[in-house]
Amino acid sequence: MGPLVPDVISTNMNLIFALIIGVLFGTILEKAGFSSSRKLVGLFYGYDFTVLRVFFTAGVTGMFGIIVLDHFGFLDVNLIYINPTFVGASIVGGLIMGMGFVVGGYCPGTSVCAAAIGKIDAMYFILGIVGGILIFAEGYPLWEGFYKANNLGYIRIFDTLGMSQSFFAFLLTVIAMVAFWGTSIIQKKVNGIHEPIFKFTPYHLSLTAIGAFIAVSAFFVPPQKETLLAKVEDEKFVAQYEVEQMDIDEFAYRIMDRDKKMQIFDFRSFEEYKEMSIPNSISFSVNNFFEKEPNRLLNIQGRTNVFIANSEIEEKKIAVIAQEMGYENIEILSGGIAQFQAEILEFSQEKPVANDLNRATLKFRTKAAVEIPEMIKNNKPAGKVEKKLKRVVGGC
Repeated sequence: MGPLVPDVISTNMNLIFALIIGVLFGTILEKAGFSSSRKLVGLFYGYDFTVLRVFFTAGVTGMFGIIVLDHFGFLDVNLIYINPTFVGASIVGGLIMGMGFVVGGYCPGTSVCAAAIGKIDAMYFILGIVGGILIFAEGYPLWEGFYKANNLGYIRIFDTLGMSQSFFAFLLTVIAMVAFWGTSIIQKKVNGIHEPIFKFTPYHLSLTAIGAFIAVSAFFVPPQKETLLAKVEDEKFVAQYEVEQMDIDEFAYRIMDRDKKMQIFDFRSFEEYKEMSIPNSISFSVNNFFEKEPNRLLNIQGRTNVFIANSEIEEKKIAVIAQEMGYENIEILSGGIAQFQAEILEFSQEKPVANDLNRATLKFRTKAAVEIPEMIKNNKPAGKVEKKLKRVVGGC
């Protein structure tokens, strides 16, 4: 599961890749004409909308890539850095950036690209950027309050608008296609080009087909978590799914034996876990399956992963999710914690259920009913599994 750094590509090697990608990116920018201030500001005057098309294309491509990688479990989206939203600072910063773009003819990235091929105006633009950074840094105490005001946190547009990720992806793609078509009409009128509004050339038909494919396919690749949670709501699907079970007597014996090859994942609420934590258990949640660091515990070789929850059906649903994601060596506790507590921790030969047990089981449960509660009492809870990896910072 992504990101690539540092698991696939080391941190040091990442710097080399970044340099190579940066050079290639700069080359593509220059070849596309983004080292020309006239081409860049054409967006604001209506005679060239290349910038808008590039940004929309990059946004839709990146969005679709993330959705697909998330759907197939190749990317932990929790590790993708999302810039926090400070409303006032964002508005003022956007105005300053926009005015600088119109007046100077460049954005920060394209100014470096243009300066690299010797354009003097871009060099002055970079000096202006450096000056602005120095002014901002030195004067930060004066506007720190405004800068941090109205913090909405790490928000995502589709969450804010109350719509699904799939519908937002569809909507954004449609908006991009409409923007391409609309700006094309404006550009032709400004430049005095008289052509039909609609063109049915192979080029235009191909672009339309690709856009339509991305827009519609967003509904067929929902987030992996959303897909799996929907699956386990289907009782027939869960009922026919094969999941290994560990009976309560074997579970009790392995606890008493302090079996290090058994990992216990407790899916009850953290409050219930703190109240009664079984030795060698850790508080886990379904969300942890989709996080990079916590789920490593499930991949330790030679371990049996036992899922416990209040009821067996709850355990089975969780186990189905885990097995659908490719995790192995998973078993659930037969009858859940409720049965374990009633027939092991609170065992008494006076209970009716005891009459159906053989002598050896009666003897074992009598012993377990004394030893395991004492072990639980003396056990120091391991606590919640936590995602310690930081979000990966990146972007333009």
